Amino acid sequence: MKILLYGLIGCALVCTAPRLARAAPEKAAIASQSDLPHFSYPISGSASALVDADDAAFAAFAKQVRADIERVLNGYDIKDRSTLRKLLSEKLDLQELDGEYQDALQTVAALRTLEDKPSQKLTSGLYAMARLQAAIDAHAAGNAAYEQAFTKDYREVIDPLPWDLVQDSVRNAYASTRLRTRAVVIGAVRTDIDPAVSKSGAVDNVEAADVIAARNELEASLPLSSARASVLQEYIAKHNSPKPDIWAAREITLDRGRHLTPVLVGIWDSGVDVTLFPDQLFTDRKPTASGTHGLAFDDQGAASQSWLYTLTPAQRDGYPEVLELIKGINDLREGIDSSDADAAVKKYASLSVEQVHQLNEETKVIGHFLHGTHCAGIAVRGNPAARLVVARFNDELPELLFPPTDAWAHTLGADFQQMADYFRTRHVRVVNMSWEDEPQEFETWISKTGGGADPAERKRRAAELFAIWRHAIETAIKSAPETLFITAAGNSDSNPGFMEDVPASLRLPNLITVGAVNQAGDETSFTSSGDMVVVHADGYHVESFVPGGTRLKLSGTSMASPNVVNLAAKLFALDPSLTPQQVIVLIRRGATASEDGRRYLIDEKQSVALLGERRRTAPPAAGT
Repeated sequence: MKILLYGLIGCALVCTAPRLARAAPEKAAIASQSDLPHFSYPISGSASALVDADDAAFAAFAKQVRADIERVLNGYDIKDRSTLRKLLSEKLDLQELDGEYQDALQTVAALRTLEDKPSQKLTSGLYAMARLQAAIDAHAAGNAAYEQAFTKDYREVIDPLPWDLVQDSVRNAYASTRLRTRAVVIGAVRTDIDPAVSKSGAVDNVEAADVIAARNELEASLPLSSARASVLQEYIAKHNSPKPDIWAAREITLDRGRHLTPVLVGIWDSGVDVTLFPDQLFTDRKPTASGTHGLAFDDQGAASQSWLYTLTPAQRDGYPEVLELIKGINDLREGIDSSDADAAVKKYASLSVEQVHQLNEETKVIGHFLHGTHCAGIAVRGNPAARLVVARFNDELPELLFPPTDAWAHTLGADFQQMADYFRTRHVRVVNMSWEDEPQEFETWISKTGGGADPAERKRRAAELFAIWRHAIETAIKSAPETLFITAAGNSDSNPGFMEDVPASLRLPNLITVGAVNQAGDETSFTSSGDMVVVHADGYHVESFVPGGTRLKLSGTSMASPNVVNLAAKLFALDPSLTPQQVIVLIRRGATASEDGRRYLIDEKQSVALLGERRRTAPPAAGT
């Protein structure tokens, strides 16, 4: 807007005679991410080598990427603010790498106008802004004057921030600064992007953005890590008080002595450690091929008799260490000075690129392994009438080692229909779906398995596969109309509708989508949002069980969704005559709306009170 405004004023003051302006070419309208052009960028060698290559080698790659970013920004009418933020963030990285500091500051300003969440409006781009201003003031980046100028500039923008709004963002930034090293940055590229280059000889536009971000982190961000950490640590020390926790006062624990109806709660996820819930586990009189607690399918879609994803012996041996590492990272993010936090910092500081890669591979598998159990513990908390039903499959699509095919997608679609039939015939009342998929996920999977060199063909194949996938999920949910499905909005800070996420973007009468807030009810930085999101629940450092019985705090909309399942299951236990639509109304009416209208915070006590009021005012049954 500044450039346009400047041009109009300039013409008004300087032009002596009116001139006919040539009409700007009309931009192509964009309704979803699939409408945007997709690209491929050939890479010789590996992406992890490219991010650490000399300037000349990297510049050729960066030039191609930048030309495409400008083409998209100039040629397409993109209304989705999240997509614009991603494109401008990539442009900002490239500008900083090219030393275009003044132009980059304008890009930061544009980025900040696109933020929607209160915390992000205040904190977005501050680190980059201080780096850029310091480079301008010191006439170069990388010298002693530059670091001094950065420390001064960064402190000036951090110190006035209101702690109550920004504390989560600041603590996360501090934790990241303590943990990120050159090996960690390059190791992430080695894990996430090298497989695509190895198989396809190229990266797609999403992977290219990650390569650009990694390069700028190595060149611009990491050299200032120590100075940044000092400023953030000083700020935290001045204000280090936790936000109030609103959730305990809203929650209801059902009494075993109360008249309750057993309610079946499905966990459609990565599997559940059923040994942890002996009193809250459904046992089927008619076992399936998987057993008596539900259905389980392996990566190929075949029936499995394991309720949990199977770890290798090496992964099982490393499992306790990964849990300790997660605890340490959580402590850092919560501002807790603990031995686990110190151990996590020392661990990451000691790792080589290859060791980081191996740890990344291990933590990805273990993260999937524990996910469903963690969700299950949240879903049945405080509800003795709840009975868990397992519906296991692997949704980590880009991590599957075989290429996707129509036959595979149809096989999984048939599995999903089996799950829905099971939910319907066993009268499962509510199902948690803490996962989501989008067309880009299929593109990344194709790229990682050798089909990514041609962007048009990759996009076409991904669209075909996604259409099968979406249809299967939508059909499954529709076929169990008496079951309420509750899903996570996603952790990409985007709009599920624009991204075409399923199930979050589906509009069905027995489905609701949940966003994540923290303990005080403030939006998390990661939660996706938009008109698809019906209510919000605690999704930040939520404690629950993981396989083996350890209790662990995890964050994500994956944790917010089962908190709403928890409420729904309690309502069904109190009144089994309720329909999914009636439960949705009780949940939404009981929720507290934020002043800005962006959040609807669930309130179990209020929804249960509304249920009591509904039962008291209901007309008497015929014949009474």
